[in-house]
Amino acid sequence: MKNLEHVSITMDGNRRWAEERGLSTFEGHLAGAQRIEPIVEEAAKEGISHLSLFAFSTENWGRPEEEKKNIMEVFRHMLKDPVVDRFKEQGVRVKILGDYGKFPSDIVEDIEDLQENSETNNRITVNFALGYGGHDSVVRAVNKLIEKGVTHVTPELLESQMDTAGLPKVDLSIRPGGELRTSGFMMWESVYSELYFTDVLWPNFTPLDFQNALSEYHTRVRRMGK
Repeated sequence: MKNLEHVSITMDGNRRWAEERGLSTFEGHLAGAQRIEPIVEEAAKEGISHLSLFAFSTENWGRPEEEKKNIMEVFRHMLKDPVVDRFKEQGVRVKILGDYGKFPSDIVEDIEDLQENSETNNRITVNFALGYGGHDSVVRAVNKLIEKGVTHVTPELLESQMDTAGLPKVDLSIRPGGELRTSGFMMWESVYSELYFTDVLWPNFTPLDFQNALSEYHTRVRRMGK
């Protein structure tokens, strides 16, 4: 069985799930947030060391104000939820990728507390992408190098300044929700990842669906460009 260290998931389909049920977008995003814990546990059981979840993109700032307000309330709800303590107890380390400083100050404070309080956990690292964009992540890294006076950029130097510095490259990229695109999620880190798409909407995505993705991954031949 081939090595599988890092899995990324674009958590897509919350709004459509809500629309199909005549529910609000808040309820759809909350249902999606509640899907995280069982998938994290399944990944940990499989010995996956890193799970990266695309939660809020740079483009999401362009969504209607009411929906953005609802999403922020979901973040607040989940950051106060008992799941946070369970993550700590179960050895889950939480890291945040992206320009999350643009979020409301109370959310930023809770995010930083969560990162700090879980930094010694080592069962699995869960990376939440908040205020994240594939292009933005590269641009911010380049600007850091410019500020340091670097005049010649190598891949290694660039990676050292990215939010994902020190993380293994993505082996498997999963996208529920039926869309056949990556939306730039971890585009540098996923250059040779295996892509898995499913029509299952994220709030319906179960550990069995996750296992189906892993099973498909293990049938692939990874040539890594060679």
